[in-house]
Amino acid sequence: MQDGYAGDLRPAEAWALLKENPQAVLVDVRTMPEWNFVGLPRLDSLGKETVCVSWQVFPDMAMNAGFAAEVAARGVTKDQTVLLICRSGVRSRSAAMALTAEGFGPCYNVAEGFEGDRDDTLHRGSVGGWKVAGLPWAQG
Repeated sequence: MQDGYAGDLRPAEAWALLKENPQAVLVDVRTMPEWNFVGLPRLDSLGKETVCVSWQVFPDMAMNAGFAAEVAARGVTKDQTVLLICRSGVRSRSAAMALTAEGFGPCYNVAEGFEGDRDDTLHRGSVGGWKVAGLPWAQG
């Protein structure tokens, strides 16, 4: 375990783990506007659905004090492998550490996130991330 969670996975590694482990679950920790307007990972070809629970709550981006309880309320159990994803891998890393501290896991961070890093023009969506890896997703 590194830094209080199971570690980082690139998007393709996360997809492979979700595919290979029937109990593995993907938790998207972004905000509702991000899910609706930027897009959401699609797992239907694996017979799964992305679990959406915000780590920080829009619009003020306050920490979601009930995060672990909301994850559990969505049906995620403490013995499942949990993969967490956000825009770029920062919020999901913190969420992975928090869920691990609450006894969930193993918990992995999807490094690069859904949109990846910024490119030379400071835009996301072209350098790394779930979308650039060609993994299934849909826009609201």
